[in-house]
Amino acid sequence: MTTPGMVFLFPGQGSQKVGMGRALAERWPEARAVFEEADEALGFALSKLCFEGPEAELTLTANAQPAILTTSIAALRVLAKETDLRPAALAGHSLGEYSALVAAGALRLADAVRVVNLRGRFMQEAVPAGVGAMGAIVGIGPAEIEAVCAEAAAASSGELCSPANFNGGGQVVIAGHRGAVERACAAAKARGARMAKLLAVSAPFHCALMQPAAERLQAELARIEIGALSAPVIGNVEAAPYLDAGRVRALLVKQVTAPVRWEESILYLASRGFTSAVEVGAGNVLGGLVKRIAPAFVVRAAGEPEAIQTLRQPAVAIQSAAAGGSQEAQHRHG
Repeated sequence: MTTPGMVFLFPGQGSQKVGMGRALAERWPEARAVFEEADEALGFALSKLCFEGPEAELTLTANAQPAILTTSIAALRVLAKETDLRPAALAGHSLGEYSALVAAGALRLADAVRVVNLRGRFMQEAVPAGVGAMGAIVGIGPAEIEAVCAEAAAASSGELCSPANFNGGGQVVIAGHRGAVERACAAAKARGARMAKLLAVSAPFHCALMQPAAERLQAELARIEIGALSAPVIGNVEAAPYLDAGRVRALLVKQVTAPVRWEESILYLASRGFTSAVEVGAGNVLGGLVKRIAPAFVVRAAGEPEAIQTLRQPAVAIQSAAAGGSQEAQHRHG
């Protein structure tokens, strides 16, 4: 029986850190060229911000989003040069979906970095500072979380609260008006949640409060060309592959206000027989999430030179090692 191949996963906002991509750019001209293309497309030195900071500026939503995307594509280009790994399917968490679409050929890098820079600004400007909030809840089911969100919103006329990220492993992030999110967290604790707390974020992403950002993003996406996909990309909105390039714009717009269905996306891939993935870009947050959702998955980091060097063996060998590791992971997790 043949394995279905390798999944490429791309991180979203929150994975940024000062120094990201620097070692790749110093060692490989392919990575350096990606940062140069992003700098030119944006009209400012994104590369310097990634490599040197300052952190406060890098973490601004409008900067973090193109920084993460650019670092992911730099790592992708190095992977293509140094290994024979090629994606049989791709998925990205929130912003990471843009990286996946670049990797699949649907978006050009220059277009993508410009769009996500604007996307970040639009999202930041959609809600005045202090009006919205996000909270992380762990330990109660999605249906209960939807119920506490609805109750929290109903308790105050005009306030909104809804699930924003179904991250898996029992973790759901909620978003909306600050008061409603605080009430939902309190109600979740009363129902037995192990954790329910506000997150240190700058805006309430992936909820209806982002509608102004979605409308502005729609106009920008209408200006860029969408190409054919070279491999299936699992979209956040539907937790299923894009069936054709013609749906890319509409789903990217909807993604701004719709919850990220990450758990369902990974379960979809697992149901198709995938067990091996590389996390392409800064950090390894997605690897931890994936392991809690589908223990048979083995996710290897591919964002630093040392990690990429460990992948410099034939893809069949990587997948074989991953298959063996997945059995061990299943045993450890019961």
